Amino acid sequence: MFEQLFGLPAHPLIIHAAVVLAPLAALLSAAYALVTAWRPRLGWAVVALSIAAPASVFAARQSGLALKDHLFPDGVPGPMAATIGDHEGFATPLLWTTTGLGLAGLLMVLAGPRLGKVPAAALSGVTVLLALAAGFYVIRAGHTGAIAVWG
Repeated sequence: MFEQLFGLPAHPLIIHAAVVLAPLAALLSAAYALVTAWRPRLGWAVVALSIAAPASVFAARQSGLALKDHLFPDGVPGPMAATIGDHEGFATPLLWTTTGLGLAGLLMVLAGPRLGKVPAAALSGVTVLLALAAGFYVIRAGHTGAIAVWG
């Protein structure tokens, strides 16, 4: 399922969704958490990105694993193994942080107004931290992926 799209390798196509949606989710979730005046305008986008970003990262991770298995069925050879291993090593933390960010974003928008000031502020703080972590991991995954391909 994650190996090809329209006869082309799926990973290079799918990663573009993750590269756009994960940072956008991080930025808009952090903005929603920090700027209360923007909340009415950003709520729908945070909800949509809270679902779409983790889904796109999951698809990117799965398609990357499928591409690696297709290109290197007997294992990655030589020095390329370390380069691909570095890139692959950022996939799971990126998936966990975007999933956490998605859950925090959904909670902020859907339950935040009913939580009270202190829990809502704590949730906002957690959301900002998860947004920073997701931003870090998407940059590292993208950078190491570019090095693996263009090297």
